[in-house]
Amino acid sequence: MKPQAPHCQSCQFKDSSLFKQCHLHELEELNESKCFNSYKKGQVIFHEGNRPLGIFCVYGGKVKVSRMGSDGKEQIIRLAKKGDTLGYRSLIDNTKYTASAIALDETEVCFIPASEFNKLVDENVKVSTDLMKMLARALGDTQDKLIHLAMKPVRERLAEALLLLKSTYQEEGKTPFSISISREDLSSIVGTAKETVIRFLSEFKEDGIITTHGSEITILNPEKLVKISSMYD
Repeated sequence: MKPQAPHCQSCQFKDSSLFKQCHLHELEELNESKCFNSYKKGQVIFHEGNRPLGIFCVYGGKVKVSRMGSDGKEQIIRLAKKGDTLGYRSLIDNTKYTASAIALDETEVCFIPASEFNKLVDENVKVSTDLMKMLARALGDTQDKLIHLAMKPVRERLAEALLLLKSTYQEEGKTPFSISISREDLSSIVGTAKETVIRFLSEFKEDGIITTHGSEITILNPEKLVKISSMYD
Protein backbone atom coordinates (compact mmCIF):
# COMPACT_ATOMS: atom_id res chain seq x y z
CA MET A 1 0.00 0.00 0.00
CA LYS A 2 1.35 3.43 -0.96
CA PRO A 3 2.35 5.56 2.06
CA GLN A 4 0.12 8.54 2.76
CA ALA A 5 1.57 11.87 1.72
CA PRO A 6 2.48 14.10 4.68
CA HIS A 7 0.93 17.55 4.99
CA CYS A 8 3.52 20.33 4.90
CA GLN A 9 1.96 22.16 7.85
CA SER A 10 2.20 19.13 10.13
CA CYS A 11 5.35 17.50 8.69
CA GLN A 12 7.58 16.13 11.44
CA PHE A 13 10.63 17.67 9.73
CA LYS A 14 9.16 21.16 9.19
CA ASP A 15 10.97 22.83 12.10
CA SER A 16 14.39 21.59 10.97
CA SER A 17 13.87 22.06 7.24
CA LEU A 18 14.41 24.86 4.74
CA PHE A 19 10.73 25.72 5.16
CA LYS A 20 10.71 26.35 8.91
CA GLN A 21 10.28 30.11 8.32
CA CYS A 22 7.26 29.72 6.05
CA HIS A 23 3.89 31.24 6.85
CA LEU A 24 0.87 28.95 7.09
CA HIS A 25 -0.53 30.05 3.73
CA GLU A 26 2.87 29.36 2.10
CA LEU A 27 2.97 25.85 3.55
CA GLU A 28 -0.56 25.31 2.26
CA GLU A 29 0.51 26.37 -1.23
CA LEU A 30 3.53 24.07 -1.08
CA ASN A 31 1.33 21.21 0.03
CA GLU A 32 -1.10 21.71 -2.83
CA SER A 33 1.63 21.87 -5.47
CA LYS A 34 3.92 19.04 -4.31
CA CYS A 35 4.03 15.42 -5.43
CA PHE A 36 4.75 12.52 -3.06
CA ASN A 37 6.73 9.62 -4.56
CA SER A 38 8.08 6.31 -3.31
CA TYR A 39 11.32 4.75 -4.54
CA LYS A 40 12.69 1.25 -4.15
CA LYS A 41 16.32 0.55 -3.30
CA GLY A 42 18.49 1.46 -6.28
CA GLN A 43 15.91 3.64 -8.02
CA VAL A 44 17.08 7.01 -9.32
CA ILE A 45 15.37 10.11 -7.92
CA PHE A 46 17.07 12.47 -10.36
CA HIS A 47 19.71 11.86 -13.05
CA GLU A 48 23.08 13.51 -13.56
CA GLY A 49 22.88 15.62 -16.73
CA ASN A 50 19.13 16.29 -16.55
CA ARG A 51 17.59 19.71 -16.12
CA PRO A 52 16.07 20.38 -12.67
CA LEU A 53 12.29 20.82 -12.57
CA GLY A 54 12.04 21.42 -8.82
CA ILE A 55 13.50 20.36 -5.49
CA PHE A 56 13.18 17.17 -3.45
CA CYS A 57 12.53 16.77 0.28
CA VAL A 58 13.40 13.37 1.76
CA TYR A 59 10.56 12.16 3.98
CA GLY A 60 11.68 8.58 4.60
CA GLY A 61 14.65 6.35 3.84
CA LYS A 62 18.24 7.03 2.83
CA VAL A 63 19.66 8.61 -0.33
CA LYS A 64 23.11 8.81 -1.89
CA VAL A 65 24.12 11.64 -4.20
CA SER A 66 26.83 10.42 -6.57
CA ARG A 67 28.54 11.18 -9.83
CA MET A 68 30.49 9.14 -12.35
CA GLY A 69 34.18 9.90 -12.72
CA SER A 70 36.05 10.00 -16.00
CA ASP A 71 37.24 6.46 -15.22
CA GLY A 72 33.62 5.25 -15.04
CA LYS A 73 33.72 4.76 -11.27
CA GLU A 74 31.01 6.10 -9.01
CA GLN A 75 31.91 8.57 -6.27
CA ILE A 76 29.40 9.32 -3.53
CA ILE A 77 29.61 13.02 -2.69
CA ARG A 78 26.76 13.29 -0.21
CA LEU A 79 24.48 11.18 1.97
CA ALA A 80 20.94 12.42 2.62
CA LYS A 81 18.55 11.44 5.39
CA LYS A 82 14.96 12.12 6.39
CA GLY A 83 14.29 15.86 6.41
CA ASP A 84 17.06 16.77 3.95
CA THR A 85 16.57 18.83 0.77
CA LEU A 86 18.05 17.79 -2.58
CA GLY A 87 18.53 19.37 -6.01
CA TYR A 88 18.38 23.00 -4.93
CA ARG A 89 21.84 24.08 -6.14
CA SER A 90 21.25 23.15 -9.79
CA LEU A 91 17.80 24.73 -9.69
CA ILE A 92 19.14 28.02 -8.33
CA ASP A 93 22.05 28.03 -10.78
CA ASN A 94 19.77 26.97 -13.66
CA THR A 95 22.23 24.26 -14.69
CA LYS A 96 21.98 20.54 -15.29
CA TYR A 97 22.40 18.18 -12.36
CA THR A 98 26.09 17.44 -11.76
CA ALA A 99 25.22 14.27 -9.81
CA SER A 100 22.46 11.68 -9.43
CA ALA A 101 20.34 10.97 -6.36
CA ILE A 102 19.67 7.27 -5.76
CA ALA A 103 17.64 5.55 -3.04
CA LEU A 104 19.76 3.41 -0.70
CA ASP A 105 16.65 1.69 0.64
CA GLU A 106 12.87 2.15 0.56
CA THR A 107 12.55 5.93 0.30
CA GLU A 108 9.73 8.49 0.22
CA VAL A 109 10.30 11.93 -1.28
CA CYS A 110 8.22 15.09 -1.73
CA PHE A 111 8.81 16.97 -4.99
CA ILE A 112 8.15 20.73 -5.09
CA PRO A 113 7.91 22.28 -8.59
CA ALA A 114 10.41 24.98 -9.52
CA SER A 115 7.72 27.62 -10.04
CA GLU A 116 6.41 27.22 -6.49
CA PHE A 117 9.87 27.08 -4.94
CA ASN A 118 11.15 30.13 -6.83
CA LYS A 119 8.05 32.09 -5.85
CA LEU A 120 8.63 31.22 -2.20
CA VAL A 121 12.30 32.26 -2.32
CA ASP A 122 11.41 35.56 -4.02
CA GLU A 123 8.68 36.44 -1.51
CA ASN A 124 10.06 35.14 1.80
CA VAL A 125 13.36 36.77 2.82
CA LYS A 126 13.87 34.38 5.74
CA VAL A 127 13.61 31.33 3.47
CA SER A 128 16.05 32.85 0.95
CA THR A 129 18.49 33.62 3.80
CA ASP A 130 18.28 30.03 5.07
CA LEU A 131 18.84 28.84 1.51
CA MET A 132 22.06 30.87 1.27
CA LYS A 133 23.23 29.39 4.58
CA MET A 134 22.50 25.89 3.24
CA LEU A 135 24.54 26.61 0.12
CA ALA A 136 27.43 27.92 2.22
CA ARG A 137 27.43 24.77 4.40
CA ALA A 138 27.36 22.55 1.31
CA LEU A 139 30.36 24.42 -0.12
CA GLY A 140 32.25 24.03 3.16
CA ASP A 141 31.48 20.31 3.29
CA THR A 142 32.76 19.89 -0.28
CA GLN A 143 35.99 21.71 0.52
CA ASP A 144 36.54 19.54 3.62
CA LYS A 145 35.96 16.38 1.60
CA LEU A 146 38.48 17.42 -1.07
CA ILE A 147 41.10 18.17 1.59
CA HIS A 148 40.56 14.83 3.30
CA LEU A 149 40.75 12.91 0.03
CA ALA A 150 44.04 14.63 -0.77
CA MET A 151 45.64 14.40 2.68
CA LYS A 152 44.33 11.37 4.53
CA PRO A 153 45.31 7.73 3.91
CA VAL A 154 42.55 5.25 3.05
CA ARG A 155 42.37 3.75 6.55
CA GLU A 156 41.66 7.15 8.07
CA ARG A 157 39.12 8.00 5.34
CA LEU A 158 37.30 4.73 5.96
CA ALA A 159 37.05 5.48 9.68
CA GLU A 160 35.72 8.93 8.81
CA ALA A 161 33.18 7.43 6.38
CA LEU A 162 31.85 5.07 9.05
CA LEU A 163 31.51 7.99 11.46
CA LEU A 164 29.71 9.98 8.74
CA LEU A 165 27.22 7.15 8.28
CA LYS A 166 26.71 7.05 12.05
CA SER A 167 26.20 10.80 12.42
CA THR A 168 23.84 10.90 9.43
CA TYR A 169 21.64 7.90 10.07
CA GLN A 170 21.79 6.94 13.74
CA GLU A 171 18.39 7.24 15.37
CA GLU A 172 18.23 8.76 18.83
CA GLY A 173 18.55 6.21 21.61
CA LYS A 174 19.54 3.34 19.31
CA THR A 175 22.99 1.96 20.15
CA PRO A 176 25.16 0.43 18.92
CA PHE A 177 24.73 1.88 15.45
CA SER A 178 24.18 -0.58 12.58
CA ILE A 179 23.66 0.03 8.88
CA SER A 180 23.36 -2.15 5.79
CA ILE A 181 25.54 -0.76 3.03
CA SER A 182 27.17 -2.43 0.06
CA ARG A 183 30.93 -2.50 -0.06
CA GLU A 184 30.69 -0.80 -3.45
CA ASP A 185 28.82 2.15 -1.94
CA LEU A 186 31.21 2.34 1.00
CA SER A 187 34.23 2.36 -1.32
CA SER A 188 32.55 5.14 -3.36
CA ILE A 189 32.27 7.26 -0.21
CA VAL A 190 35.89 6.62 0.75
CA GLY A 191 37.22 7.06 -2.78
CA THR A 192 39.10 3.79 -3.12
CA ALA A 193 38.75 0.23 -4.44
CA LYS A 194 36.22 -2.15 -2.93
CA GLU A 195 38.95 -4.67 -2.15
CA THR A 196 40.82 -2.07 -0.09
CA VAL A 197 37.70 -1.27 1.92
CA ILE A 198 37.11 -4.96 2.60
CA ARG A 199 40.70 -5.37 3.83
CA PHE A 200 40.51 -2.45 6.25
CA LEU A 201 37.06 -3.51 7.46
CA SER A 202 38.59 -6.87 8.34
CA GLU A 203 41.30 -5.07 10.32
CA PHE A 204 38.69 -2.98 12.16
CA LYS A 205 36.78 -6.16 12.91
CA GLU A 206 39.89 -7.89 14.30
CA ASP A 207 40.53 -4.83 16.51
CA GLY A 208 37.01 -5.01 17.93
CA ILE A 209 35.98 -1.68 16.41
CA ILE A 210 33.17 -3.09 14.27
CA THR A 211 31.37 -6.31 13.57
CA THR A 212 29.76 -7.37 10.29
CA HIS A 213 26.94 -9.63 9.19
CA GLY A 214 26.49 -9.77 5.44
CA SER A 215 26.22 -6.16 4.24
CA GLU A 216 25.41 -4.92 7.75
CA ILE A 217 28.11 -3.10 9.70
CA THR A 218 27.78 -2.47 13.45
CA ILE A 219 30.07 0.10 15.10
CA LEU A 220 31.16 -1.20 18.49
CA ASN A 221 33.80 1.37 19.36
CA PRO A 222 33.17 4.79 17.76
CA GLU A 223 35.85 6.37 19.97
CA LYS A 224 38.54 4.33 18.23
CA LEU A 225 37.18 5.41 14.85
CA VAL A 226 37.38 9.04 15.93
CA LYS A 227 41.01 8.52 16.99
CA ILE A 228 41.89 6.84 13.69
CA SER A 229 40.10 9.43 11.55
CA SER A 230 41.79 12.38 13.27
CA MET A 231 45.36 11.09 13.09
CA TYR A 232 46.24 13.44 10.23
CA ASP A 233 44.15 16.46 11.27
